[in-house]
Amino acid sequence: MNEESEGESLPRGEATGDSLMTKRYLLGNEAIAHAAIEASADFVSGYPGTPSSEVIDILRVQNERPLYVEWSVNEKVAFENALAAAWCGLRALVTMKHVGMNVAADPLMTSGYTGVTGGFVIMCADDPFAHSSQNEQDTRFYARFAHLPCLDPATVQEAHDMVIDAFALSEELGLPVIFRPTTRICHSRSDVTIGEAGTETRKGEFPRDPKRFVLIPGHARPLHKALNEKQPRVTRVLADRGYNRFTRRGERAVIAGGIGTTYVQELLPDGVSLGKIGAYPVDWEALRGFVSGHREILVVEEGEPIIEELVRQVSGDIPVSGKIDGTVPSEGELSLASVSAILAAKGYIPKPSGAPPVPAQNVPMRPPIMCAGCMHRPTFFAMKKVWRDAVYPSDIGCYTLGLQLGVVDTTICMGSAPSLGSGIFHAGDPREVVCTIGDSTFLHSGIPGLLNAVYNGAEMTLVILDNRTTAMTGHQPNPVSGTTAGGEVKAPVSLEAICRACGVSFVETVSPYDLPSTIEVMKAAKAQKGVKVVIAKQPCVITARRAGVKRGSYAVDRDACTVCGTCIRFGCPAIEMVEDRAAINELCSGCGVCAQICPSGAIGPEGKP
Repeated sequence: MNEESEGESLPRGEATGDSLMTKRYLLGNEAIAHAAIEASADFVSGYPGTPSSEVIDILRVQNERPLYVEWSVNEKVAFENALAAAWCGLRALVTMKHVGMNVAADPLMTSGYTGVTGGFVIMCADDPFAHSSQNEQDTRFYARFAHLPCLDPATVQEAHDMVIDAFALSEELGLPVIFRPTTRICHSRSDVTIGEAGTETRKGEFPRDPKRFVLIPGHARPLHKALNEKQPRVTRVLADRGYNRFTRRGERAVIAGGIGTTYVQELLPDGVSLGKIGAYPVDWEALRGFVSGHREILVVEEGEPIIEELVRQVSGDIPVSGKIDGTVPSEGELSLASVSAILAAKGYIPKPSGAPPVPAQNVPMRPPIMCAGCMHRPTFFAMKKVWRDAVYPSDIGCYTLGLQLGVVDTTICMGSAPSLGSGIFHAGDPREVVCTIGDSTFLHSGIPGLLNAVYNGAEMTLVILDNRTTAMTGHQPNPVSGTTAGGEVKAPVSLEAICRACGVSFVETVSPYDLPSTIEVMKAAKAQKGVKVVIAKQPCVITARRAGVKRGSYAVDRDACTVCGTCIRFGCPAIEMVEDRAAINELCSGCGVCAQICPSGAIGPEGKP
């Protein structure tokens, strides 16, 4: 990690060899997926989570290289599958988003002890600004916590190159390697130079070694010591890779990481030194050598002040600015405009190079809403009819939009709804508890919460919103969908059987499009004691449309409409007011629920008297 001249290209992974290179305009996740193909990956698993989902969605339909691909039921299971494959000598990739790493943290912390034989790359996509997440979180902490190398790309091209190199790096060190792209890397497009698909094939074989793979205390202690002893070598190998580079050009310096580096490089004048941090752990001596001799340092990074803390530890009396002193925001994501403002405020550039975009005036707010015909809307409508004053713990999914309908009181993490519901009941809240959770989320981590609620005698109703897919992240299949990631047809898992096996005696399945029946079943659930489960089952309207399901459309009889507003309050985007009367627009999917709730009978199938 020596000081280098500008413009030196970063290393390419060994797997590309002398392959024919081509340039394509790719989404970041497309580039990452293709890099896995070039690196001769053998095994890929993950759980969908934006912004990481497209990687497996691309790999499961590609035909450039044969490889095993699966959507696992959660991130811990995905991690353990891929880790086992890497133990067997295969090149394995596991994908997830930052909050998914919390679920996979248990095997993550042990994987450094056992090490790997084949290359094992852990793609964990962080989401600064929480575009599609319940929090902001920095995976670099997990890398430091687990004593594993972490690669942090600054561009889409670098993301592609890092993935290829990560497999080789993992095999060289015998350790998993964390790869941490962020939303702006995963979902940006760029010209990317790519190579041909790798042709190397491997046959997995587990190397039986209890002292390495059976983590009882007597084995764990020496393995922990061995992991610690590897750290100087890890630092040296990363330094040799050139992902951390320093260019001395003046008395002041900016040190940046991730996509912040790209913004800084575009704006920084020639007279300011630049340090680029793309890999962790960082060589402290090289960092200290670069920092010394400058009269001030500015650190620009997204997430937590991880680089800044390293710089402050080696800076001595040299002033350091960044997140800790408030120069760089502690929340959200960076942009070219925000970095420009930071550099201008510190006097590194004369003035900001561009103002942030200003929203157009008088544009009405358009919060996200459920699709026209979404099965969640009538389910929530029925819940409100039956339980007018309840506590509504909910979960992560499209149905979190039930917040706008007044039936979502909590959302913290995957699978939390039944556990929170049980806790609220045992806390003594006098209101009834009605939880909602999606099919994929229930299978991900909701089953233990339901089991615990039954075992410990909670009183609550769990409504499982079964739309037969993992809709929010892009309609990936799950065990109730009837297909695998590779398209293989499988018998769908029975949610009813799972719930009964957990000890629930009241388990009923309804179609939310049949609103009267749904209401009656929910009334029956309300009348029962203990834990009750209602499964609202109807395919996602988007996947149904893609499958060619046609339900026709509905229309409003203007003469019969009394302008009572019931259909408008229902909240379907297909229903609107036109010339002082309700009307149904082209978004209608034909679910027919609006006709069931109209008190004047003014809504019916289009074209029928």
